[in-house]
Amino acid sequence: MEKGSVCVTGGTGFLASWMVKRLLEEGYYVNTTIRSSNADVSYLTDLPGAYERLKIFEADLNKPETFDTPIKGCIGVFHVAHPIDFEGKEPEQVQTERAIKGSLGILQACVDSKTVKKVVYTSSASTVIFNGKKHTEVLDEESWSDIDFIHTHFKEFGAPYFVSKTLTEKATLKFGEENGLDVVTIIPTYIHGPFVGSRCPGSVRASMAMIFGDTTKYDMLTKTDFVHVDDVVRAHIYLLEYPHAKGRYICSKVGVTFTELYELLSARYPEYKIPNINSFKDDEKMKFPGVSSRKLLSTGFQFKYGLEEMFDDAISCCKQHNIL
Repeated sequence: MEKGSVCVTGGTGFLASWMVKRLLEEGYYVNTTIRSSNADVSYLTDLPGAYERLKIFEADLNKPETFDTPIKGCIGVFHVAHPIDFEGKEPEQVQTERAIKGSLGILQACVDSKTVKKVVYTSSASTVIFNGKKHTEVLDEESWSDIDFIHTHFKEFGAPYFVSKTLTEKATLKFGEENGLDVVTIIPTYIHGPFVGSRCPGSVRASMAMIFGDTTKYDMLTKTDFVHVDDVVRAHIYLLEYPHAKGRYICSKVGVTFTELYELLSARYPEYKIPNINSFKDDEKMKFPGVSSRKLLSTGFQFKYGLEEMFDDAISCCKQHNIL
C-alpha cells in the first residue's frame, strides 16, 4: 500500500538507514539525504523497493537550504541527522550552532512546503539524564539535562554532543510551537541490534563490548538502558501516523546493570571468551538515572524486542559481515 512521500535526513546513519528500509517495506516513497555524493549508498539502493520508491539527495546541515528539494512534496519528515563528535575535534559552539541552524532550516522548509503534516525529530537520552539525579531514580519527559552539569562532568568525553543534542531538541520544539508546525521528538536510549550495510555502528560496538572483549568500553555499560533499532524506527513511524502525538517521547525497552549484562551474555553466548568482570569496579560516575517509556506505551505502541533479541540480531548481523 502506497502511503505518500516522506523525507529521512542523514540516510547513511545506523538509525536512518534502518528507517529507510522499514519505510520502503511499509509502502512509503522515501527521500533521504546524505552529506556527500561520493558516499557508498549501495546498501540503500539495494533495499527492496528502493529502485521504485527511494530518491537520494545531497544535503548538508551547514547549508539548510539544501534540504528544500528533498522535503518538497513530502507529508512527513524524520529529522535524524546530527553532527557526532565525541573526540572534540571542533568547538562545542560550532557543533551546536550547526545542529540548531540545520534543524531550524529543515523545519522552515517543512513550513514552506505546505505539504508536511508532521516532523518527527530524533533526540537522545542525553537530553534527559545528565542533571545530577540519582541513578536510582526513573525520569520521564519532563526532565531535561543541565548544560552546566554536562560541562562539569563530561568535559573530556561527549560534552559537545550532549549539549548540542539538548539545545537542538529545545529549539526544535520551540520552533514547532511558534510556527504552528506539528513537531514530535523521540528520545531513544542505547540503540542496539542489526544494521544496514557492512560497517558496525558505534552504539552497537559499544553495546557488544563484552562480546568483542573490549574492556576499554566497559565503563559505558555500568548501567545501561537499551532499545532495539527496529523498535525505535517503528516508534518514529507510529508517532508520525498517530494523530494525537504531542511533545517528547522516551523510547527505551529495558535497563540492565553491568553484572546482569555479564551474566546474561556469558550464559547465552558461551562461545565468546568474555573477559571476567571481577577486576572491574562499577564506576559510580557512569551510573545514570533510568528512564520511563510510559508515555509512548500509553499511546498503544508496543515494543517487539527484548534484550536477548537485540544481541541475537546484532551478533547475527556482525557474523554476516565477518565482523565477528
